[in-house]
Amino acid sequence: MFENRIDAGQSLGARLKEFAAEEDVLVLALPRGGVPVGFEVARALNAPLDVFLVRKLGVPGHEELAMGALASGGVRLLDAKTVRVLNVSPEQVEEVIRREALELDRRERLYRGEREALDVLGRTVILVDDGMATGLTMRAAITALRHKRVQRIIVAVPVAARDTCEEMESAADAIVCLYTPLEFFAVGQWYWNFSQTTDDEVRDLLQRAQHGQDRVA
Repeated sequence: MFENRIDAGQSLGARLKEFAAEEDVLVLALPRGGVPVGFEVARALNAPLDVFLVRKLGVPGHEELAMGALASGGVRLLDAKTVRVLNVSPEQVEEVIRREALELDRRERLYRGEREALDVLGRTVILVDDGMATGLTMRAAITALRHKRVQRIIVAVPVAARDTCEEMESAADAIVCLYTPLEFFAVGQWYWNFSQTTDDEVRDLLQRAQHGQDRVA
């Protein structure tokens, strides 16, 4: 188990040290929980850090259960089986997408302000989150980034469901999962402290990364 997201990010950064020598590496973290992890990874690699916005599409009435994901650039992924089995209507799906798209736009403005997103064209992108359960949000991020013509996508997480980690191998160019336990119920069970990351924490870490604070020499 990890003490917190900082501990997880430091462990992940140590595992990714081989990328420190590459000049085109960019770390993209999935807010909010992935940002403290991504900050430590970027710090270990002396790489730029930015966020890539993805929103889970929760089942109405059971929002913790994902039926899809929405990513920057209008990319949407739906788990057709979940939608069918739980009898979620097309109208309900569209309402969830509309609501989450508004939240995604809000966070884009809140986290960056007037700053433009870092250019990913032709770069090696390390996509970081604090863990993966279904992997839907990560898949949405990968799909959106493929449209932006990145060179390589490396998915990096401290912990993931084993089957999700294996399935992700076909979507990313490489994947690093530090731990893939057989019995996996939720990402939070592998952290002693899994308190929610706040918007203010995300903004602070992005500002620190932008100004090169706490970079490893």
